Amino acid sequence: MPLTSDINVDATKFDRKSIDKKTTEFNEKLIKIWKDGPRWYEVGAAEYRKLRWEGKTPLPKPVVLPEGVNGTIPSRDAGREITYRVFQPASGKPKGIHLHIHGGGWVLQSEAYQDPYLKYMADHFDCTVFSVGYRLAPEDPWPAGAHDCYDAAEWLIENGKEKFGAELMFTGGESAGGHLAALVAFHLYEKVPTFAFKGLLLHFGCFDMSGFLPMVEHHELALVIDYDVMSKYIEALLPNTTIEQRRHPSISPFFKDIRGMKLPPALFTCGSEDPLLDDTVFMGAKWQAWGNEAIIKIYNGAPHGYIGNAPGTIDAVQQGLDDTVAFVVERIPA
Repeated sequence: MPLTSDINVDATKFDRKSIDKKTTEFNEKLIKIWKDGPRWYEVGAAEYRKLRWEGKTPLPKPVVLPEGVNGTIPSRDAGREITYRVFQPASGKPKGIHLHIHGGGWVLQSEAYQDPYLKYMADHFDCTVFSVGYRLAPEDPWPAGAHDCYDAAEWLIENGKEKFGAELMFTGGESAGGHLAALVAFHLYEKVPTFAFKGLLLHFGCFDMSGFLPMVEHHELALVIDYDVMSKYIEALLPNTTIEQRRHPSISPFFKDIRGMKLPPALFTCGSEDPLLDDTVFMGAKWQAWGNEAIIKIYNGAPHGYIGNAPGTIDAVQQGLDDTVAFVVERIPA
């Protein structure tokens, strides 16, 4: 009987020859759009945020939905509050709370940039979706943004039931938000040991902040993000730090020693044409290796940020949304 591997990977999920025509054409269009538009570090973070909100960057102008409600919660800093944007499910009876942490390289976007996506999650999860407006670099470098996410999670544990009629059950985010959500889970594991998430939604997160995993350098398409963009994000977020300092597990979740830790079930998703592909595959495998539940979904040909596009743009968008909804719904107590 032939020797078999203890770990198996479906290579078809990574095979460029298997990418469908619609996805290939979408990626080619994105490459051209990003090539023609300015990069955030060429005009400055504050100016780029303004241009992005006005629809003057390669990305379309954000859609604002009337169902979104803005608010503030206390922070650990006297005299300062943390903003949030919340969506309630169409049912009006949330079964839980999802703490959403937006992406944008720790530098761009806010809780106000993805209303249709937040509304979709609220309605299909049947949960309150609370998107936290954490502080951004370079104005507020590390660990300011992370602290805001930790404060929001702790506040929801204490106040979620009274304020929103449900308890905190999930956290997650995209890209930088996926990174921060993993750190929130580790923070609460130690700070509030009586609390446990029902699940984590970790979409194409950056889990090694030290010098990047290989695909960030190997991916040659300049598709949404690339090595230069990622390097500028790290410079803004973690100025004057060494690789060794950035490997600290309070910064890089990949370096957290999770042996013996009972961690929440986690959904890891990523497109095969995302420079952060290694982060998803390796972090998900590490989650599994130490006895925790991890579901790793790779969408062939999908670019970085795939799930934030309109459903139907490419097949991976709806597939990712469907997988995310299934993961959450299965873990909400009856």
